[in-house]
Amino acid sequence: MSKLYLDQAKVARARQAASDVADSLQEFISERTTVAVERTVLRLYGLDGIDADYVPLPNVVVDHIKDGGQLHRGAARFVINAVLQKGLTVQEVGEEIAAGTLDLLELPLLEDEVIQKKAYELAQAGIEKIRANRQKRDHYLETIGEGRRPYIYVIVATGNIYEDVVQAKAAARQGADIIAVIRSTGQSLIDYVPYGATTEGFGGTYATQENFRVMREALDEVGEEIGRYIRLCNYCSGLCMPEIAAMGALERLDVMLNDALYGILFRDINMQRTLVDQNFSRMINSFAGVIINTGEDNYLTTADAVEAAPSVLASQFINEQLALRSGLPEEQMGLGHAFEMSPDLEDGFLLELAQAQMAREIFPKAPLKYMPPTKHMTGNIFKGHVQDTLFNVVGAMTNQGIQLLGMMTEAIHTPLIHDRHIAIEAAKYVFSNMRTLGDEIEYKQDGKIVRRAHEVLEHATVMLEDIREIGLLETISRGMFGDVKRTMTGGKGLQGVMMRAEDYFNPFETLLRAELGLEAMQR
Repeated sequence: MSKLYLDQAKVARARQAASDVADSLQEFISERTTVAVERTVLRLYGLDGIDADYVPLPNVVVDHIKDGGQLHRGAARFVINAVLQKGLTVQEVGEEIAAGTLDLLELPLLEDEVIQKKAYELAQAGIEKIRANRQKRDHYLETIGEGRRPYIYVIVATGNIYEDVVQAKAAARQGADIIAVIRSTGQSLIDYVPYGATTEGFGGTYATQENFRVMREALDEVGEEIGRYIRLCNYCSGLCMPEIAAMGALERLDVMLNDALYGILFRDINMQRTLVDQNFSRMINSFAGVIINTGEDNYLTTADAVEAAPSVLASQFINEQLALRSGLPEEQMGLGHAFEMSPDLEDGFLLELAQAQMAREIFPKAPLKYMPPTKHMTGNIFKGHVQDTLFNVVGAMTNQGIQLLGMMTEAIHTPLIHDRHIAIEAAKYVFSNMRTLGDEIEYKQDGKIVRRAHEVLEHATVMLEDIREIGLLETISRGMFGDVKRTMTGGKGLQGVMMRAEDYFNPFETLLRAELGLEAMQR
């Protein structure tokens, strides 16, 4: 029974509208591929490394096929054809293309049946690596366990992966359950994934496969030491969304920021590009057992948090439906929202509580990701600590899944180890002392909290039905999310989108759809 007395028929209306929006988008997505999707296929086959100019080999090979006008048929066809005809591995094929000693498009193509048999055989090996990582995570969870929800989520962002390790281990010992390694500023806008361990990021540390491996190894080490599995988070958004999802799956990351709407609105990534990329990346995350985080909290930084609340809920509904169409179960949907109303607003806490409780009731299985106050932090560390404490109280009362802790020094500097310690200590105090408070509370049926939840649900439902009429892409063009307008042909990365050929072939997509129980893709 809903504590907020929510109209379940209205919730069903909103979910149906979001489902219809997702269905119309899915047809659009299924007709297209991107350079990032094709690079991801090659990474899942094990292609890695860089050429003499430090260009990643997946980029070298995909650009080679694209320049020959054949990428719309799928990179796997041409690479596996070379594997069969030249007796090379996928890695060796990439190295020869980089050296200029092999031209894939000069090789006559073998019969499709022959190519596909080998392509699926090699693809299965990549699938099994990801399956083994998921089994290893499950083993850790069964043997050493993990922290209770809400998971305490903190950030490291030194720019140097080895310094990040020091800070991450300290945070784990202090009580953190999830360590997020923030990416270097602007990485989402570069159309390749940097290579190797990095030490010179700005505002964060580059997301690379080697950096993932280094941090995963460190967190396993500290997790075994303290007897608690520590989850690792990074960001597969931007122009390399599916590639980073694949790298995370191969190195056993546990949580990924993964939201096309965030990339469109706040990083100006072309909407066609990132919606196609998101679909494939979420298949990978689903199979890998990765919890995705969505970025609805960002709407509240560019628009008023009271007025924009319905758009947050509408986006959560849409993200839920798009995720389901990629095979992602509700238990892996870290749908986002945030504690971002002005602290000067009278009864703002009640409105925040209404929003959080409403999200919990509408998405009961989702490990909701709750973001701390940042927009209204002033540098007054004492007031900031109080704001963060109220945020933690709401998280405890409404049973959020993932609590990204605020820092009292927000708006002053990147948090130091002792700032993080104080934040974790305060959160643990609140979560312990208020562990079952939410179970003891009933809300006044005609009170402010209930009225606010009903108002937000009503406006979100109307918004979703409007979106169904005009289409999500046009909705974004009109600035209905976060007061930010984007167009179909604007933003970064459009040149990397192409219509699929009739004989398009992506063996990993086919295998993942089978693993996830999805219906055969409709053209």
